[in-house]
Amino acid sequence: MGKKVKQEPESHSDVKQSRIENLETLGPYILEQDNAKNFVYVSDIPQLCKDEPCMLGVDEAGRGPVLGPMVYGIAFCPLSKKDILKQLGFSDSKQLTEEKRDQIFDEMNRKDFAKTALGWAVEAISPNVISMCMLRRTKHSLNEVSMDSAIGLINSAIDAGVNIAEVYVDTVGPPEKYQAKLKAIFPKFKITVAKKADSTYPIVSAASIAAKVTRDHALKVWKFRERPNEEVTSFGSGYPGDPTTKKFLGEIDLVFGFPRLVRFSWSTAGNALEKKAYDMEFEDETDAKDAEKASYGSEKLSKYFATSKNENRKRHEYFRERCLEHVADI
Repeated sequence: MGKKVKQEPESHSDVKQSRIENLETLGPYILEQDNAKNFVYVSDIPQLCKDEPCMLGVDEAGRGPVLGPMVYGIAFCPLSKKDILKQLGFSDSKQLTEEKRDQIFDEMNRKDFAKTALGWAVEAISPNVISMCMLRRTKHSLNEVSMDSAIGLINSAIDAGVNIAEVYVDTVGPPEKYQAKLKAIFPKFKITVAKKADSTYPIVSAASIAAKVTRDHALKVWKFRERPNEEVTSFGSGYPGDPTTKKFLGEIDLVFGFPRLVRFSWSTAGNALEKKAYDMEFEDETDAKDAEKASYGSEKLSKYFATSKNENRKRHEYFRERCLEHVADI
């Protein structure tokens, strides 16, 4: 007699979420993405945004935390529909509660009057990517990462057919230099870059809410590839002053350090690693050549790890479980 198998209820992992239609579908969509890489999402484009001149706002969320992604957002609507922004209650997202931000995000994606005139897009920049950009030999600063994302999202809106006339941006660095940079790239648009633009221009506030809510929910559904049994709420807000975040940063793997949720390029993370983790020494190229000369014809150990180029060997479970990847061929 065959063994009876209990039917498990359908989970989010069983059904792929291809579009974000409201707040309820945001988490499942993010869960489908690889959190070690960046992802870009562009909402449906209202026909009005293609037919009429539009304003577009740009803002970010999560620039300062040591944990999680930084998310850039844009929002756009026709100049003739400014009242929709007030109707939805857009204002400085940092002054709103999380519940209020969630409510506004849900309404801008669910209400008919909003869906017919307002669009948005986000790029979630993985903490893994941030760390690699800032720690590589030719360093790519956080300001450069931010500007690249903003420019990329504006181009995404252009590619989607949005009829952009005016652009408003919350600044990164000196606003005059940033504005001149954007004006050189997008000479046909009226461009305004300002400090605290999210509290001055409602369209920037709309972009800020899209970015902030996306980041909040990215943290809520974060899957630890390195620690599969980790509780989702065990790392706090991600800001260095948060006691829960401090506790999380104190729990270090002495060899591998932190999971990919952590931005290794932050001094908070670096200081924690220096205090607790094992020191690692890597042989530089000069030492390797000297050692090779002194080998007197003996076989190199790396010979036993080499594989034929035609051989497609499955990586050992040890490396797969710890998300260890090749960065250079042996």
